[in-house]
Amino acid sequence: MTDHNNRQTRRRIRPRTDPFRWDFADGSNPTAPHVASMTWRDGSFVNWPVDADALRPHVPDQLTLETRDGDAWLSVLPFVLTKVGIRGAPPFTRTAVAELNVRTYVRYRGDPGLFFFSIDVGSPLIAAIVGRTTRLPVYHAHMRVSADSGDVLFSSTRSQTAAGARPRFDEDAPRARFDATYRPDGDVFRPEPDTLAHWLVERRRLYAAEDRGVLTGEIAHERWPLRPGEVTINENTMFEVNDLPEPTGDPVVYYCDELPMTGSIPRRLREE
Repeated sequence: MTDHNNRQTRRRIRPRTDPFRWDFADGSNPTAPHVASMTWRDGSFVNWPVDADALRPHVPDQLTLETRDGDAWLSVLPFVLTKVGIRGAPPFTRTAVAELNVRTYVRYRGDPGLFFFSIDVGSPLIAAIVGRTTRLPVYHAHMRVSADSGDVLFSSTRSQTAAGARPRFDEDAPRARFDATYRPDGDVFRPEPDTLAHWLVERRRLYAAEDRGVLTGEIAHERWPLRPGEVTINENTMFEVNDLPEPTGDPVVYYCDELPMTGSIPRRLREE
């Protein structure tokens, strides 16, 4: 009997290993089940400071617009997700998709996070599913991504019908387009706390406001293995179509080649 109980105890206290379990950058842990896994590839963070007073009206009242040294920031992120699927699912069930995000930096109940003005996705099916299940501003876009001698060529033009994720667009409205070439320009580094790079990229939560409260979702991964980046933007109407203030000056650019991550399903936070 004693030996049996000891074996039971050893089984209970045996440490669990989870290759997709990472702490958050702010020292906290994920608070929701992470049901999806994916790998970021060939992506860039293109970041501009903007006037906080000009951006504040475009962020829901429930969220606090976060600033750094008096400036708010807008970021455009072109990237590719590979091996997208349910955690533990076999490789043949997974897919790859290009994505383009427009976002800013917020807090809710003191916790740092991201607010997305738009999420353009290169798959009409994924755009429709994510848009309907998460209430995030997800759209289908026609995207082309290619690599040439270290450069990444990324082009996105939003579909006029949005594949059911959003209502049909106004035919007279400007088209949502982004066309750029970006590249790494330096060695890999991990952003240190209190630096601008850490503030801009090391966020693990997103927030979305709705009539019944605030939705939140999470991603989890190791610290970003960034490289300084360069970008040549041929066309960018993403601020115009989102009715956002147009940044001036050159952006701060980072590049990341690859990073595995997991994600949760957005959930509604209870009102306090």
